[in-house]
Amino acid sequence: MSRTRFALVFFLSLSTAWPCAVQAQRSLAFDAHALPEAGAVAIAVAEDLPEGGSFAAIDARSGGALRRAAQAEGFRGKADSTLDLKGFGGYERLLVVGVGKQSLAPRELEDVGGRVAQAFAKSRATRVELVWDGDEADAAAHLALGASLGQYTFDKYRSKKTGDEAGDDAATGKGELVIRTRAGKAAGDAYVAQWKPVADAVALARDLATEPGNALWPEEFVARVRAAASGLPLRIEVLDVAAMRKLGMGGILAVGQGSVRPPRLLLLRYDGGRAGDAPLAFVGKGITFDSGGISIKPNTNMWQMKGDMTGAATVVSTAIALAGRKAPVNVVAVAALAENMPSGSASRPGDVVRTASGKTFEIMSTDAEGRMVLTDALWYVQREDRPKLVVDVATLTGAIVAALGGDYAGLFSRDDRLAGQLLAAGEASGEELWRMPLRDEYGKRLKSPIADLRNGGGTPGAGVGAYFIGEWVDRALPWAHLDIAGSDWKDSASPTVPEGASGFGVRLLDRFVRDHHE
Repeated sequence: MSRTRFALVFFLSLSTAWPCAVQAQRSLAFDAHALPEAGAVAIAVAEDLPEGGSFAAIDARSGGALRRAAQAEGFRGKADSTLDLKGFGGYERLLVVGVGKQSLAPRELEDVGGRVAQAFAKSRATRVELVWDGDEADAAAHLALGASLGQYTFDKYRSKKTGDEAGDDAATGKGELVIRTRAGKAAGDAYVAQWKPVADAVALARDLATEPGNALWPEEFVARVRAAASGLPLRIEVLDVAAMRKLGMGGILAVGQGSVRPPRLLLLRYDGGRAGDAPLAFVGKGITFDSGGISIKPNTNMWQMKGDMTGAATVVSTAIALAGRKAPVNVVAVAALAENMPSGSASRPGDVVRTASGKTFEIMSTDAEGRMVLTDALWYVQREDRPKLVVDVATLTGAIVAALGGDYAGLFSRDDRLAGQLLAAGEASGEELWRMPLRDEYGKRLKSPIADLRNGGGTPGAGVGAYFIGEWVDRALPWAHLDIAGSDWKDSASPTVPEGASGFGVRLLDRFVRDHHE
């Protein structure tokens, strides 16, 4: 495609099919590669500021002033470094982003896009132009994905929206972000077809995890997902209390019985692969608020338990992303939804629960509720869908936070091949995993004198929790458990994950499907 500047050829809105809480985002657009003469502009430069590309062109245009400014600020183009110049060379603002090496992996391209979007998040510029010297459409699409992820905000409950505090009627951080690339319209096509559905799905997962408990409960979660799935080739099944009682789902019912808001089991089925092929099953813990039940948590940081349904948000959002990009795969996503509250009807420590599989467990702690709801969800999807593999996702234990912090999610699996695929997908997507031990010896620590096993009490906490969950999965079936406690919420921003709910796992599972099951 010609490098000569031409009129805007492709435009897309970040508005979504569901009621999204995102405010103050820039729309994304794609245009031909060219250096604007003025305005708010971002460019990328490799380490050591090579003689070529947009950096060199602006430097020549400014009579060497750009390179002198870089030298004065000690900017050399190293990865994750920026040079931010206001009123330079005829530009309202020029942001130079260092990328280090010349060739970037997709997750590194996404970081560049996110870094640019965040740098201009408080700018009043109505148009920001990111000039990328590469010519690959997929690279530009990853820049757009990173920009969309990085600029996410949740302003739904603010009386003043982002930007209003600055007295700007138009609100800062709005307008458009134009990605200028030699790929032109092809970059926009690649983004819309393959990556916008993922960006939108991550936003959905973040929205759901950020909503307070008085705004999101099991039935409302189902309603939000129905709205998000509208128009997509997804089949939805919902089991209410009566249906779960008929099936004997004592695990999920025991957790939900203390709340006036009844539990639900939600399934989304996407048939994008060959007819008759066994689906991939993604099962998520969906505790819309976790007080701990009778084993009540301390007040400190209990507010964060509104996000104890992130696993469920992740798996349903992943199914929506796969359907949105027409992935050639069969998938079923299962959300085990309940609110864990203390009341006169709540389950107690010492109670024995019979699950739908017939297996029983003794409750040691009602605060070990995530594994309780997953028992019935795992049994049901195995019976109904005969999946080729199962991955469950849960904010399960504080123990995994102590072990890994928020840098990695814990991976537990009895299947080395599946574990290897998930580790690779985590590395590629930027949502990284660390494999943890899963020993049969952990079962001895869950022995009960009156039931098949206890729901906790042994150590290590994360490993014992994973072992308990695995007891409801056929030993012949490839299965992995992802403990995302710690990864689900970020106290500080990274280029593609603003502070708050991360939506962890959507990009990971999407990459897992792309690389190993399409």
